[in-house]
Amino acid sequence: MSEGPLEIRRLTYADLPELIAIERRAFPTPWSLAMFVLELSKPASVCLAALRDGRMIGFLICSRYDTVWHIMNVAVDPDRRRQGIASALLNDLLRRIDGKGARFTLEVRESNAAAIELYERFGFRAAGRRKRYYQDNGEDAVIMWRTRSTLAGRVDDVPNAAPSA
Repeated sequence: MSEGPLEIRRLTYADLPELIAIERRAFPTPWSLAMFVLELSKPASVCLAALRDGRMIGFLICSRYDTVWHIMNVAVDPDRRRQGIASALLNDLLRRIDGKGARFTLEVRESNAAAIELYERFGFRAAGRRKRYYQDNGEDAVIMWRTRSTLAGRVDDVPNAAPSA
């Protein structure tokens, strides 16, 4: 079966049913509808949908807090993982807002090696932990940052991070 090209565009409220369906399949403790509505309503958010043949297969939610962009949620339909969809979403996000020293942060489950590897390919570096961050099992989150310094292999411009040796 031949598939069309991947399309990345901004999320809209009309996307919420498909978005919620992916979220529920992707995560053990999915976000609520209200959480997505809140993020979509923020003027300082970049919310992206990945579509193939008109069907949503992934999304990314990123909000700006003061001078830092926080990647809040990246999800790909479980049947579509490992096909470059999350990479395409991250590339599009960075194309839209990276520059002039934009700083990004996110949290990721410490057991999610594939996601950590993905973020590292984009210049994110681990710079701390949030103990028992995930409510479903009490797992810690790894705090990752992407800054001018992390792109050079250091963390000296990351809040509360120990300098690299």
